Amino acid sequence: MQVFMAVVDANSFTRAAGNLGLPRASVTTTVQNLENFLKVRLLNRTTRNVSLTPDGAAYYERCARILTELEETEAAFRDVAQRPQGRLRIDVPTTLGRLVLIPRLCDFRMRYPDIELVIGMGDRPVDLVQEAVDCVIRGGDLVDSTLVARRIGSLSFLNCAAPSYLERYGEPRTLEELQTHHKAVHYFSSRTGRNIDWDFIIDGVRTEVKVDGSVSVNDVQAYMTLGLQGFGLIQASRFMALPYLESGALREILPQWKPAPVPISVIYPHSRHLSPKVRAFADWAAELFGTCSLLNGRDSDADAIHSGECTISRKT
Repeated sequence: MQVFMAVVDANSFTRAAGNLGLPRASVTTTVQNLENFLKVRLLNRTTRNVSLTPDGAAYYERCARILTELEETEAAFRDVAQRPQGRLRIDVPTTLGRLVLIPRLCDFRMRYPDIELVIGMGDRPVDLVQEAVDCVIRGGDLVDSTLVARRIGSLSFLNCAAPSYLERYGEPRTLEELQTHHKAVHYFSSRTGRNIDWDFIIDGVRTEVKVDGSVSVNDVQAYMTLGLQGFGLIQASRFMALPYLESGALREILPQWKPAPVPISVIYPHSRHLSPKVRAFADWAAELFGTCSLLNGRDSDADAIHSGECTISRKT
C-alpha cells in the first residue's frame, strides 16, 4: 500500500523509487504483484505519466485511511513505551504490601503519574488471566509454566518462640530435641492445602524437618499471633519478627540453623511484548525490594518497621 501510494503521489515509478530508497524494478514489481493479488488494474501507465483507474482511485482512498490509522496507532504505542500509562492491576501478600510496598508508593506515583494502580492484598492464589490481574508479587518458586517469574529479592526467616512457651517446654538445643519434645504452629499452603514443613540450611543444603503441631493456619498474621501467644514454635519472616524480638515478645531459637530463604518474584503471563506499564512496575519493584532494609538483614534500620516505612539505601 505504501509503495502504491508513493507512485500515485509522485506520478512516477522512478520518482517514487527515489523517495522510498528502493530500486525502480522493486517498485514496479510491487505494484504489479498488488494488482495481480487484487485482480484489478490500479494504474494506467504511459511513457510519460501514471494515472489512476477508477478502481485505483477507490483503492487509494482506502489505503490512505488505513495507513493513517496504522500510523496513529503505532505512534500511540510508541508514546506509551516512552511514558507508561493506563490501569495496572497487581496483587501482593498483605504483609509485604503493608510494610514494604505501600509506604513507598508515592515514589512510584512520582515516576509514573499516568499509571493508575489497583492493588489487591492477600495470600491466596490468583489466576492472572481469569481475574484480569496484570502481575503479582509472590514468595516461593514458580510452579505454573504459563507464567514468567522475575526475581526481585528474597525473604529471610528466623526460628522463634514466645517466652511463655519456653517457660513451659524449655528451649530446643538440637534438631532432634525440636522433633521429639516440641510443638510448632503450622502454616498450610492455600494452593495445595498441605502443611509446609520446617526447613533449615545444614552444611549448605536445604533440609526439611517435620515438627509436631496441633494447629495449622494459612494466614500470616494469625500464624504470628499464635506464636506470640505461646501456642507453638514458629519460623517467621525476619521483617515481621524483628519488632517482637526487640521488645522481647519473641526470642530467636536454634540460631545456628537458619531456615532457607524464600525468593520474591514479580509474576506475569508470558507475552512476546511485555506491557510497558508492567515492565515499569517490575523494574520499580526490583529496585524497591533489592534495597529495602527490612528484607536485607540490616537491624540498624529496624525502626522502619515501627514507623511503617521501608528505608531505601542511597547509592553513592
